[in-house]
Amino acid sequence: MADFLIYALIAGVAVALVSGPLGAFVVWRRMAYFGDTLAHSALMGISLGILLDINLSLAVILCCVLLALVLVAMQRQHWVATDTLLGIMAHSSLSVGLVAVSLLDNVRVDLQAYLFGDLLAITPDDLIWILLGGALVLAAIYLLWRPLLAITINEELAQVEGLPVARYRLALMLLIAMVIAGAMKLVGVLLITSLMIMPAAAARRIANTPEQMALAASLLGSLAVVGGISLSWFIDTPAGPSVVVCALSIFLLIFLAPKASR
Repeated sequence: MADFLIYALIAGVAVALVSGPLGAFVVWRRMAYFGDTLAHSALMGISLGILLDINLSLAVILCCVLLALVLVAMQRQHWVATDTLLGIMAHSSLSVGLVAVSLLDNVRVDLQAYLFGDLLAITPDDLIWILLGGALVLAAIYLLWRPLLAITINEELAQVEGLPVARYRLALMLLIAMVIAGAMKLVGVLLITSLMIMPAAAARRIANTPEQMALAASLLGSLAVVGGISLSWFIDTPAGPSVVVCALSIFLLIFLAPKASR
């Protein structure tokens, strides 16, 4: 097997394993639009990384984390409704990123790769960033699982029990930001949140406990990655969108299976 295929498989499965538990929280808390907002801001991180001549993955992580902090701060002010705020920041951050990239002199940037992913172009350096970031996020999820689950079930009750709800909510947002930054190279800015949501939504149908749903989402996401890379390799389709198409197929199969059995 070619090296680039091995890199793509390892990176894709690593991101899918991390995306499973976080995707479950995104589905439970109905945070899909928040994920889109962070994903769209990743393009600003690309332009920032090029301008400052720093690692693009690090620049994207910093930009996503900064936007998550800004969102939390602005939500506390209650200036506008949360969905309105997310809509403004999602499209404005994407537009600012596109304009900034177009103004960079003597720099050629493949926007197609950043918007829709370039999974088969994963390098050893990219793989190291993804594995290290994934290990860090998984460790954080393991340590914070119970309090995050508590604030997801009932924030008011968790606050009464003495949990710092705002702090754990912010931690969840930062973890999602890190995963989005790491997954950008795989499926692109415009498709990142689909890799988090669809496996988790499918897993919700077949799981009986939160832990089962998180594990099933990771496994279904990994299956979508393997299927997408296989599809790309054998019939020459774009790898990132192929992964999302496989995730969609899994989602539809799981939801339609009970009806078919009748």
